[in-house]
Amino acid sequence: MCRTTRSCSTVNTPHLLEPRRRGRRAGRLLAASLVAVICLGAVALPASAADSAGSEPVVSRGVTIPAFYNPPARLPAADGSLVRTEPLPLGLSLPGLDGRQLPGTATRLMYKSTDAGGGPVAVTGAYIEPAAAWKGAGPRPLVALASGTMGQGDQCAPSLSLQHPLVIGAGTVSIGYDNLAVYRFLAAGAAVVVTDYAGLGATDRLHTYVNRVDEGHALLDAARAARSVTGTSLTPESRVGLYGYSQGGGASAAAAELQPSYAPDVNLAGTYAGAPPADLTEVMKGIDGSALAGALGWSINGFAQTDPSLKAVIDAHTNDVGKAALKDTSTMCVGDAILGYAFTNSKKWTADGTSLADIIAAEPKLQAALAQQRIGNLKPAAPVRVATGVHDDIVGHGQSRQLAVDWCRKGADVTYEAVLLPNLGDKILTNHLTPYLTDQGSAISWMTDRLSGKKATSNCWSMPVQP
Repeated sequence: MCRTTRSCSTVNTPHLLEPRRRGRRAGRLLAASLVAVICLGAVALPASAADSAGSEPVVSRGVTIPAFYNPPARLPAADGSLVRTEPLPLGLSLPGLDGRQLPGTATRLMYKSTDAGGGPVAVTGAYIEPAAAWKGAGPRPLVALASGTMGQGDQCAPSLSLQHPLVIGAGTVSIGYDNLAVYRFLAAGAAVVVTDYAGLGATDRLHTYVNRVDEGHALLDAARAARSVTGTSLTPESRVGLYGYSQGGGASAAAAELQPSYAPDVNLAGTYAGAPPADLTEVMKGIDGSALAGALGWSINGFAQTDPSLKAVIDAHTNDVGKAALKDTSTMCVGDAILGYAFTNSKKWTADGTSLADIIAAEPKLQAALAQQRIGNLKPAAPVRVATGVHDDIVGHGQSRQLAVDWCRKGADVTYEAVLLPNLGDKILTNHLTPYLTDQGSAISWMTDRLSGKKATSNCWSMPVQP
């Protein structure tokens, strides 16, 4: 028997967790803004995926989630402890002359982390042992990679996209666009661990989209979990880098400033935070009415999961259209959301026709919830590189720049990169996606230097004249 709901015993949000709508036809879901960044092969994931753990399978928008992703009732006590592993076939993989897989050998992971409420949470992900030798100084390093926005449905999990770069179901498309960065690090000889974040993939809860504590902890605990995978070439002295863009940039930034207190055992060498959503109040204004307007639903759903007391506030301010959109988006991947809710104004979802920004401004409880997500209040101990496109209006340039300013004022070692490109069109994702591609080579080069032990050079002194 298959089910289309996601169980959640800790949060009472029935309008989010009821049986899911089938969604729109898959043929309509190849959004041009995402196709531009597909550079890996595509494999369809059948609805009859194997149930490896013998549990009741979970179906999300026509895609059966492998039973590996169903967390057990009890988790280990230590953060970063492995719960289970299994081999993970990479979507693009070739046998090498020495018998090793190219570009590496992958392992699917489930590990224990701690969520924003202080409770245990099972997180899934993947570790890839590279076939290439590490040519930098020191032992083979590890990159803990936080993916950009994938969506909120379990079928969108980054570890699934490593196996199937294009996942197609009955009304969903998920594209593993961050696989490019993964493969570039593997080619450089760095090991990579990818987190699925809390609730993305793991079937016991909703993904708490852009929750800085959940994401930061999940990324740091992925680095811890990687050390316990059988057969790795990592050592206790292996340097660790945190890498992410967009949602991933927020996760890596949060992890960087949480690391000194939460994971001092992680040998952090540097962090790349590209287009980080550091101030969600400002970011939600940019997303409203944009091609990525569906992400508003993921944010609201995640807030309700983290703090169930917000449900009454959300219910009071949303109309029937808004409530239906929240339920619908809760199982969508980014392609689905673009095709289903692109350029939607939040006024269509609210009970009195006011914008979400106006509602937040008038609701102290919502203001407090967003304030708790602000990144930049803590000082990272290791060097950080913050990159932001000067015309990015999805994850606003100004608030990303402010993160660099905030960290500089705290005395952090910050390399700030303003990506100078022409305005390629407001609200249509181009100003957000293009810097992701054009800056990636520089970001990976900066990171490999940190992983080799080379000293970073802060340019905080230049902030007054930087755009």
